[in-house]
Amino acid sequence: MLIQPLVQQLQELRLRGMAAALEQQLATPDRSQLSFEERLGLMIQHEVTERGSARLAQRLRWARLPQGAMIEDLDTSVLRGLDPAALAQVRDLAWIGQHLNVLVTGPTGVGKSFLASALAHSACRADHCVRFFRLPRLVDELTRYHALQNRASLLRQIAKAELLVIDDFGLTPLSDQSKRDLLEILDDRYDRSSTIVTSQLPVDQWHDYLADPTLADAILDRLVHNSYRLALKGESMRKHKVAAKPASRPKGR
Repeated sequence: MLIQPLVQQLQELRLRGMAAALEQQLATPDRSQLSFEERLGLMIQHEVTERGSARLAQRLRWARLPQGAMIEDLDTSVLRGLDPAALAQVRDLAWIGQHLNVLVTGPTGVGKSFLASALAHSACRADHCVRFFRLPRLVDELTRYHALQNRASLLRQIAKAELLVIDDFGLTPLSDQSKRDLLEILDDRYDRSSTIVTSQLPVDQWHDYLADPTLADAILDRLVHNSYRLALKGESMRKHKVAAKPASRPKGR
């Protein structure tokens, strides 16, 4: 039997992983030592792996994570005031299935965005649909969609995400319209999907930040009460990185 037409047919059926595995087997001199079932099993496993990798790449593209953070790279040796039990609970991602939230607070540079990105990356690997926004960027996007009279389209996109990350909450003041948009986003997600929020402000200052008591009550009611809280402490990690770099010698010495 001619092999090349078979490879082409597998590719036309979008079984590219099986096609690649078949070509690899043909290039292996001792392939005859494997039974038909073993060779077929290897081809199927290759296809499963290939589809999983493609799906993860698609998830990551849609998530638009700002950095390639992974939970395995989290440096727990640096004192951040993290409760190990709470960290273990959020690492296993069961809270996403329970439609709970995670609030990460602490001063600048302690790793809030890194932790949020790492959790979001883990969620993508677990085949969850994820979106990541810095709050100022989310406000800009909402403003742009408002101008295009297509705000509902963006809200639908965000509502589809099983995990939404809002980074830098409390960094800049919000207009009344932005607060109403944020309320609508969180209302769509309440008891249906999960949200991670990072902020330099402690949670007990969020009500004052939002200013409008009515909107603040409504926003925080949908965000805070069904959440895990991780309060990070310590000096900026950027400061530690600079201090760890060897001093460069002056030129000419």
